[in-house]
Amino acid sequence: MPPTPRPSGPKKKASVKVPGSGDDSNRRLLIGIGIAAAVVVIAGGLSFVLFGSGSGSTGIGGGVSSADATRKLEVAGCTVKSVKSLVGDHSVPTPEGTSPKWNTSPPTSGPHYGQQAIWGSFTEPLLQAQVVHNLEHGGIFIQYGEDVPQATIDQLQEFYGEHQNGTLLAPMPSLGSTIALGAWTTKSASDPDDGTAYLVKCTDFDEAAYAAFFAANQFKGPERFPMSSLLPGS
Repeated sequence: MPPTPRPSGPKKKASVKVPGSGDDSNRRLLIGIGIAAAVVVIAGGLSFVLFGSGSGSTGIGGGVSSADATRKLEVAGCTVKSVKSLVGDHSVPTPEGTSPKWNTSPPTSGPHYGQQAIWGSFTEPLLQAQVVHNLEHGGIFIQYGEDVPQATIDQLQEFYGEHQNGTLLAPMPSLGSTIALGAWTTKSASDPDDGTAYLVKCTDFDEAAYAAFFAANQFKGPERFPMSSLLPGS
């Protein structure tokens, strides 16, 4: 490292001390360096307090972690089931078909039909073998039972309007008074078989908790399509 430059002042004559040079100048330089170092240390400490060490697990782009989303959902009265995701394939031969391998109900990962459902909000039930294919592409479903109040359905539709890309909203009569959210996630797009599937069941709508689930788990499927391509109607 090159030597630290010293401020140049008037040259000394004999033993006469010139103001602004020599020891006084060095003292001022050292004081300035000390102040600057203190500012850096204080700023670093403040940054740690405000933003943490950066070692925590968060979603894409510093979003919500799955653990945070689970806590919010449980506080809202929902149950959250997480299972090791099943390997996806097109072994369900018809859109109305099912798979004995499915490990949640409604299914959230594993074998599915070769054609996905159209993205959007529906008034008729969807075919689950197609829905699983949508989850494989990074989507999330919201399905609600026949006994969910219309006022709650209206809230779900409004929420859907703010999360249209990569989202399916539809009735599923067998859920009764329950609302189900489902997502299929993987740790990395390069390792599609290492993942977790989530099934959330709620009896009420909680916007903050639902939004946290979406922020933590959407667009993280084993086949990661850009969210701009998961448009309603496609």
